[in-house]
Amino acid sequence: MGLPLLFALLVGLTVLIGFAALWRLITDEDPVDARLKELGVTAELTTGKASGAATNYRPAVARMLNGFGLGPVLANALTQADISLTVAEFTLINGMLVAGLTALGWWRGGPVLGLLLGAMAALLILAYVRMRQGRRKRAFTDQLPNMLTLLVGALRAGFGLTQALDTIRPQLPAPTSVELGRAMRAVKLGLPVARALDEMADRAGSDDLALVVTAINVQRELGGNLAQTLDIISETIRDRIRIKQEIDVFTSQQRLTGIILALLPIGLGAVLYVMNPEYMKHLFDPGITRIMLVAAVVMEIAGFLVIRKMLDIEV
Repeated sequence: MGLPLLFALLVGLTVLIGFAALWRLITDEDPVDARLKELGVTAELTTGKASGAATNYRPAVARMLNGFGLGPVLANALTQADISLTVAEFTLINGMLVAGLTALGWWRGGPVLGLLLGAMAALLILAYVRMRQGRRKRAFTDQLPNMLTLLVGALRAGFGLTQALDTIRPQLPAPTSVELGRAMRAVKLGLPVARALDEMADRAGSDDLALVVTAINVQRELGGNLAQTLDIISETIRDRIRIKQEIDVFTSQQRLTGIILALLPIGLGAVLYVMNPEYMKHLFDPGITRIMLVAAVVMEIAGFLVIRKMLDIEV
């Protein structure tokens, strides 16, 4: 009775999370708060207090994550990945997905397969968020030299900083134009320029953009030739991008090798399953074979991550 009871509890938890996520998604939000969030303005600006203290209601999931210190980390990751979900919504939806796959695997193949499917789903979700973060960060970095060139030209033409940023924004592609638009709208609502730029750098997650924002804030406080400073930073960033591209070219063969080594067992297993299903079904039999399967998956993932880490050369 132990396994059926545990399976029933898992299915019930999945249904409960599903209803909680649906309720959270259809709950109406204050239109003023929604508009301020869209413009990048936090509750601290409108109330003079921290956003956490100004919020009268928090979902239980968000409170639990904040209690373990995961709430701010996950919120920052979702912002940098440009995923339009709150921490509670993201946790509920993906928790339902992981629990559902775990229950499905448990029902079809036993607890080992269920736990394996649940772990793989969680890893794929985290990998998707990291992929979105990396893609957006690379887009910011690639577009930054052109943005600085336009900004330097606008400053030398006599524009102020906010005027120059607002002028060059329509000439830039997304996501740089989107984040500049949010920052400029926040400034028009009363947010200080330095803080608006700092929040833009945090949303972008780009070290190069953070360097630019730091230089702008320092020059605004101490004075000096901002156009010349940004011109020097632009050349430095261009050199870094060029060196990074050369490193990517030199390590492309090793990255392809890692991908092939990771996908080869999966492809071979799929081919064998199509050719001889009865032979491959023994791989999922209870006992040592399942342990070997789990160990193989873990070692495959670990090997792929080690190769990626070795090739992740910072410039």
